[in-house]
Parts: sequence; C-alpha cells; structure tokens
Amino acid sequence: MSGTNSAASDDLATRVMKRLEAESAGDDRLVQRYEIPPRPPRFSPWPEWVPGAVREAYLQLGVEQPWSHQAQAADLAYAGQPTVVATGTGSGKSMAAWLPILSELTVAQSEQSTRISAVRHRPTALYMSPTKALAADQLQSLLGVIAAPPQPLPVLAGICDGDASREMKQWARAQADIVITNPDYLHHVLLAGHPYWVRLLRSLRYVIVDEIHSYKGVMGANMALVTRRLLRLARHYGADPTVIALSATIKDAQQVFARFLGVAPERVQAVTEDGSPAGSRHFVLWQPKIIDFGAGDGSGEFGAEGAPPFLAAAEQLLREREDEATWALTGVMPGSAPDDDLDEILGITSAEEDAASPARGMEFQRRSLNLEAAWVSATALLEGAKTLTFVRSRVGAEQVAKLTRRELRINHSALADAVAAYRGGFLPEERRELERQIRVGELHALATTNALELGVDISGLDVTVTAGWPGTRASLWQQTGRAGRAGSGGVSVFVASENPLDSYLIHHPDAIFQEVEQSTFNAQNPYVLGPHLCAAAAELPLTEADLPLFGLTDDKILRQLAERTLLAKRPAGWYWNATLSLRAHELADLRGLGGNIQVVEEESGTVIGSVDEASAHRLLHPGAIYTHQAKAFEVRALTDSVALVRPFKQALTTRPTERTSVEITDEVSTWRSEDDLVTWHWGATYVLTQVTDYDVLRTPRLQFVVNRKLDLPARTLDTASTWFTLDPSVPEALGLDAASLPGALHAAEHAMIGMLPLLAICDRADLGGLSTVSHTQTAVPTVFVHDAVAGGAGFSRSGLQQARSWVEKTLRTVEECPCEMGCPACIQSPKCGNNNDPLNKEGAIKVLRFLLPRTPGPDRFDPSQ
Repeated sequence: MSGTNSAASDDLATRVMKRLEAESAGDDRLVQRYEIPPRPPRFSPWPEWVPGAVREAYLQLGVEQPWSHQAQAADLAYAGQPTVVATGTGSGKSMAAWLPILSELTVAQSEQSTRISAVRHRPTALYMSPTKALAADQLQSLLGVIAAPPQPLPVLAGICDGDASREMKQWARAQADIVITNPDYLHHVLLAGHPYWVRLLRSLRYVIVDEIHSYKGVMGANMALVTRRLLRLARHYGADPTVIALSATIKDAQQVFARFLGVAPERVQAVTEDGSPAGSRHFVLWQPKIIDFGAGDGSGEFGAEGAPPFLAAAEQLLREREDEATWALTGVMPGSAPDDDLDEILGITSAEEDAASPARGMEFQRRSLNLEAAWVSATALLEGAKTLTFVRSRVGAEQVAKLTRRELRINHSALADAVAAYRGGFLPEERRELERQIRVGELHALATTNALELGVDISGLDVTVTAGWPGTRASLWQQTGRAGRAGSGGVSVFVASENPLDSYLIHHPDAIFQEVEQSTFNAQNPYVLGPHLCAAAAELPLTEADLPLFGLTDDKILRQLAERTLLAKRPAGWYWNATLSLRAHELADLRGLGGNIQVVEEESGTVIGSVDEASAHRLLHPGAIYTHQAKAFEVRALTDSVALVRPFKQALTTRPTERTSVEITDEVSTWRSEDDLVTWHWGATYVLTQVTDYDVLRTPRLQFVVNRKLDLPARTLDTASTWFTLDPSVPEALGLDAASLPGALHAAEHAMIGMLPLLAICDRADLGGLSTVSHTQTAVPTVFVHDAVAGGAGFSRSGLQQARSWVEKTLRTVEECPCEMGCPACIQSPKCGNNNDPLNKEGAIKVLRFLLPRTPGPDRFDPSQ
C-alpha cells in the first residue's frame, strides 16, 4: 500500500474511533480502548534457488522482496525441513509455502526432456484448507501468481472439493501439479481411492496444511491422523514430501506441529518472527447499551433527547407497529430459530417470557448483542469503512446482517445493499456468489461466522467487530488482525455478550492480553484413532512399521479392532474386513458433527440448507421453526438424513427442552479436601441427552402459547467428565435448604461451564454439565462438567488441573455481576436444557466460596494418577 493510501486509512480509523467515542459519551458502552503501535516491515533477499521467472511474477504483483519470515520459511521447506510458519493475520504466509513448489516446477519445465517419464515425475504439491471458502480464495490467489505477465509460469493448479465440478476434479486428478483440497475430500475420496491418484502421490514434494491453529480438540486429532495417512501413502509410492504448516500466532508452535505429525519436536522447524508491516490499530472493549426499564415501559432509551437516528426512528416504529419495534429492540425476527441461538439473539430476554421485562430482580438490562454489533457495524460503514463482523452462530450472522441493513436504510444510506451474511449451511452456488462479490468489492460489510476468520483475503478492510468471545485469544487476534491489512490502520471492536466469560474479560482485560493459547488435541483418543486405523488398513495393510506413525507402541488397539471383526490379522499385516457392508472411511467423523441433515422444502423438493447431525434434534425436531436467509420454515418431519419443511408465516418460534443424565463408568482420578467435605473426580462417563418437548412462543415478546411433547430417541455420548461431590452436611452448613439447593448447584454448574473456556482451549459448546442434589451413584450433591465429544477431548481434565483458578475466576465473575437474581452475564446459560430453571445466585456464591479453599491446586493434583 502506498504511503498516501496508508495515511488515508489511518485517518478513516481515527474518524471511526471519534464517532464511537461521541456516540458512547455519557454511557458505559466504551469500556476501554487500546492503541496497538505500528510495526515496520523487515525484508530479506530472494533465496538464490528462486528462478527469475518466479521473482518476476511476484514483482508484477507488487512484491519486490519477500518479508523476512517468508524467506526464512521458504528456505527451510526447500531444504526438506518440516516447517510451521506462525505469524500474524495478513502476513503473507502462503507465499512461503508456494515459493518452493513454484520454483521447482519452473526449473523442472526448463530442464524437461522429451521422455514421457520425465513429464510424469514432475514435482507435485497438495494444499489442505479447513474451509471451502479459503480453498477457493487460495486458488484464485495462486492462479494470479501463475498468470502474472510477462509470461505465465509452467504450473497447473486445480481444486478438488465438494463444490468443484466433476470435470474440474477429473482434470485436477489427471493433470494438476498443485491440488487444492480440504480434509474431508482428502479422507473420503483421495485416500480412499488412492490408486487413482498415483500420479500425484508418487511425485508429492510438498504438503501444505493451512490454518493449523484451527485444528484443535477432536477435529485437530482427526486432521492430524488424515495428514499422517497421506504421508504414509506418499511414502508407499516412493515420495517423501515435506510438510509446510501455516498458522496464526499460537503458543509453542514447534510443539504443536510436532504433535500434529507425530514426531519429536527437534525434527520440525518453527518460524515465528513476523517480518510483515502493520499499521497502527485501535482495539476497543465495548458492551451493549443499558436499557433503563425503571424509566417506564421498557423502551426508555427510545425518544431520549439527542438519540441517534436509529433510536428516533424506532420510537416512531414503536407507535406504528409494536411487533416490528420490539423486534428492532431485541434483534428477533418473527419465526426466529428454535435453538440455543435464540437466547444468544435475544440477549435481553434469554430467560424471560416477555422481552420488555427486566430479568428477575434486575432494574436494568443491556441491549441485544446482535443489535449492538449491528449498530457498531453500521456506524463504521457510515464513516466509509469496510467492515467484517464475526458472530457465534449461523442465525446470528443472518440477524446482524439484517439489522445492519435496517440501520443503514434508516440513515438513508445506499450501502444497505452492500451488506450480506456469510455462514455455513449455504448451498454451493450461494457461497460462490458471495465469495465473488467479496473479491470484486461489491460488498462493503459482511456478518459472518468463523468461516471468514481464516485467511480469506478481503482486501481493504478497515474495521472488524467481534460479537461475543470467539473462544480463544488466538481466534480473537486472528479476527482483529483482519482490520488494517497491508500495513494500514484499522479499528477492532470486541462487543461483550452477556455471559460469565465475556463479563469477566470485559472487566479484567489483562486476561485478553495474555499469551495466546496452545492448540490442544489428542490423536491417541481411541474413539478417534480406531476409525483412522481402519481406514489406513483399507488403504494399505498395517504393519509393525506403521505403529510409530500413529503414536502406538504395541498392537493392542489393532487386536481390539480385530476382536470386533473390523480388522483381520494376516501374515502380511492387518487388513480391513472387506466383507462388512460399510466402508472403512465411513467410520471417522472428521469434524465431530456426525454428518449433515439436508433441509428440504416439502412441496418443491428443493434443498435449502443443511444442519449437522448433532444439532438436528434441537433445530429440526418435528414442529420446529427453522430459519434460512431470513425466511422461516416449519419442520414437518425428520429422518436420519432429511428434514422436510414448509414455509411458515406466523409470528411464532419454538424452544426445545433437553434432558440430561450422567453415568459414571470409570473413576480415574480423585482428590479429597483435608476436611473430607469436598471430593473432586475425573474419569469416564456416559451422558444421555434427549429432546423431550418444546414450547411454542409468540414473537417478538416470546409469550408462551403451548407446550408439545416429542417422541425422539435419546442420544448417547461416551466421554470424560470432571465432577465434585459435597458431603451431605455441607448444604445445611451453608444455609441451603431443600428448596434452594437445586438452584444453587445448577447456577454454580452454569457459571463454571461459562468460565472453563478461559482456561482450556475450547468453546462453551464443547462442554456440557449436570447438577443434582443426589446422584444415583454418588448419593450426595454432585456437579458434573463433561466434554461434549466422544472419548473426551481433555477440556474437563484441564479444568481439574487448574481447579483453583477455575473456581476463583468463576466466583469473582458471579460476585461482581451487578444483577440481584442472576442473568446471562453470570449464571444463566444460552444452552440450558431446563430453560434456566431453577437458578439461585446467592446459593451459587455460597457453594463457590466453600469450594475455593477446597480445590486441588496445581501442586496437589497429579494428572497421571
């Protein structure tokens, strides 16, 4: 970017900041602002092995020299060293990965003989992206380098994923030097049908794994094992590819990358010193505006003197059309989604039947998170800034885009037509059209899920808005790094939602600025490893030599798979049992979602979207109201693969009830307090959940209409949990009688689940819990927190290892919350299957205070026990 453009961008960032400061004058929305200083670029000479044609191609694109980290990483990869590049957003990491293969292909072309064998052995590369959007973006960028004047590079690149045409995939398989794909296609198609991919595999020189920081938990373990199987097959065909991993800034990048490949850390290299430039950026901590219900009828903010145009217009709408005005206040559209996203959308009404009433015991509430995020986005747009807003759910993306357009139209801005939502569940043609509009600049603002958190290049972004804590500090900085790319200035606003974790962070910002987390995953989780061993055996018989690749020291798990008739032991190794009716590659659930349920319009047969299987009972149960691109549908029927829906016009929504029970199957670790009043446990548990009924609610005020029963089967989860038990004498000592104890334990459970993501690298959705005054196995008051994935992912175990800090932060958050009876910022949960009833904030504080001195500190808990 030129100095003039950079200065203009800095001026724009300053204008946006002044506008936000002016709009928040007199209230508490702007909690804190920080200025992140600029960083000058550090260049390095082109590596000597990069041919002139490749240098010229990049020069035509404005790259005169590589930044220091690009040259360093490219040198290491070209020398055959497995290398991870962990630098900031917009630092050009992909160039470090493309330089070696582009150079080798260019040299190979110049030295190529007329023998057919020489053509067949041209070096190849495989690039793996976690999302289709990023894969498509990388292909466009790579093709731009290849086609740069004065003469195109002798390189053929193609994409193979579920969105690519059949012809494109066939061409890529037969001719492409560089194949761009994703883990799902790699697992189900390329590895499963590897004899058809011999040309690519036997010449495979580089494997590029992008956004490796996003591979954590069960998904991370799956992706690591898919990559190892790819390397196994390439070596079988005579290749020895070098793996290049690209990552946002993460803790211990070398350790993470080594664990991903299943090798010792000293066998890989990490490049973490960022040589790219960065402009001065403003980072803002923001919370939604308070609605003073005590001032009158629940709409006290409307009509206030000096109110912004949006609120003045909303006052008139309130008089004209009550439903639409309340919708503007809450951010809820008629026919809104029937899942836990509903509570996230409402923000101010997650536990109430009436959206205009304050929470129990509260004299104030804050505006909806989605409405506040939309207001910030629109404010930035009106100053001329290109904006990207990150939300936590698909429904949230639709809501924020709709509210942003509404705000712009109220301000008579033509930019309303340049705002869109981007999320999962869109059909391929819808997604591709949005990506085209992004690339050519037709869109000025997007509301998106983390589908665009990754490295998709949206040039010229000025402002990012993060609506609610994204799960990790690494994700937060990945999102905020999108503002002010290419060395220009930018503004990033973190809008806190009303949940315990966000409340804690907004008032304890030091936790935000701590070192980013290490990506954690366990590739030895038998629930993950077993299916991959079956797939590997189907690809090639497993032998003793393969055990180290999968982290095994003996063949115990192979023998167990054989006992279940999945594998067969023969003299040449372990074979997949081909007599079974299922394919080995169907066993692995790569993303932990259990596949997708297609949402089909009943009358036309049109597929309008999809929902992951794990969420289907909550989102697509018979009678549920499902939302797609702001249109409401009623679910008529649900099968194992399809949900039939029909358009729905009434102002109703649905809210399911989910029941949970926990069975302890193996108590692995135990710690007892010195006074024997509290015992902490960790071990294997069996969790059963069932959607039993649902409420029909009238929108937008969520007035109860009727409850309807459901007859859906229970879902089972074999996982791991941390739980604590209280001696039967404790409740009475704390002043908790039979009426108050259930709410106290339930509220403590909610608050602890809400805070655990700060300590373990996970999302609130990765956790579940149960509280009971007398569990069937322990016979005493018990609170469980479990990993919401089969086999466990280490999240609840991490909580026990940091129990003192966990309880201390939870207690502080609940005590410091200004509400009287409990709210989403402390003890209410957006995913509570019992609709946040009963809850007892005062009782929860008593329980947490009692727990704090009776927790196993890090010096008193041995995780190996």
